[in-house]
Amino acid sequence: MLKVVAADSGAATLNSRFEPLKIVATTAVMVEPPYRGAHDFLAEPIFSPVEEGHALIIRELELCKKLLGKIEADIVHLDMSMGGLLVEEISPVQLRGKARSSVLRILPQIRKLATDIKRIYDVDVIALGKESVPVRIAELTTGAHAVLYACSQALQTRGEQILGLPSKCCVKTARRRVTLQSLMPAEHDVSGYADDNKAVLEAVQLKETLNPRARGFRVLRIIPRKDH
Repeated sequence: MLKVVAADSGAATLNSRFEPLKIVATTAVMVEPPYRGAHDFLAEPIFSPVEEGHALIIRELELCKKLLGKIEADIVHLDMSMGGLLVEEISPVQLRGKARSSVLRILPQIRKLATDIKRIYDVDVIALGKESVPVRIAELTTGAHAVLYACSQALQTRGEQILGLPSKCCVKTARRRVTLQSLMPAEHDVSGYADDNKAVLEAVQLKETLNPRARGFRVLRIIPRKDH
């Protein structure tokens, strides 16, 4: 029974022109069969400028390492699309594409973290990216937590927040829980959730619409209620 730890950073606050401003959350998850949702997770708000997105891979691995300190797993899936290469063995010549220079700057740090995880927990870290179902679950779980963090932000500022959701998913809320349900083919039963322990959902109005700038993506308009 393969237990997998994976992480993702995502869901972005948007301006009125639906342009991304800040990445809202990072989450590490542990998933096990039947790989439909997170068995355990660690999540945190980050509100990091989108320009610093690649640097968040470091924080994702740090959260994976932290999660491995409280649960057991067999492997870590990192959100880097490199065909499942061992992260500790990635060399600069293997980096390709537009992201090469950004990843090159953080490569020593992520290799060191991967090496530490292998040494301490005897768990390999592989760069599998969006091909990984656990990474998709991490993406949805991150999005669910981002909804709550953006709700808190809206209540603090008493202003509307526009949140860009992960690709091909929708929001469901019930009983102080927000769930992001995948809308991708063959993923109808894959989701991520976050519990609303601060009761922020009841203090806001949520309006879900399509993102006019990005096909396949939805946005959530978060508006504080006047009676709260």
